Amino acid sequence: MKGRLASLKNSMSSINRRIQGKTGEDLAARFLERNGLNIIERNYRFERGEIDLIAEEGNELVFIEVKARRSTMFGAPEDAVTEKKQEQVRSVADGYLFEHDIDNRPCRFDVVAIEFKNGKAEIRHIRDAF
Repeated sequence: MKGRLASLKNSMSSINRRIQGKTGEDLAARFLERNGLNIIERNYRFERGEIDLIAEEGNELVFIEVKARRSTMFGAPEDAVTEKKQEQVRSVADGYLFEHDIDNRPCRFDVVAIEFKNGKAEIRHIRDAF
């Protein structure tokens, strides 16, 4: 019985993280659109990686990683965008550029960090994060 309970608890935790991630991406997309970016892709997948949001700002293509947390016990959300994650996002961005035959267009990598505090979302947009 303990094994089943632990398995159920892990499944619920995974569902809660997915819901939090989806909520964070929705909030980030609305925030960015209100601030002049045009979202052109969500959850773009290439090989085994994913980019949360791809947007345009003027002529610039913007690849965006969204991180949302309910607590800063383990650091700020943007701290979770490690060097390994940055490499993965760059690799997926290369795939996007290749698949869409995009050459010679300015690109940048942003992070949107979201902290849920007292029922409200605090959003930080970090341009040229890496």
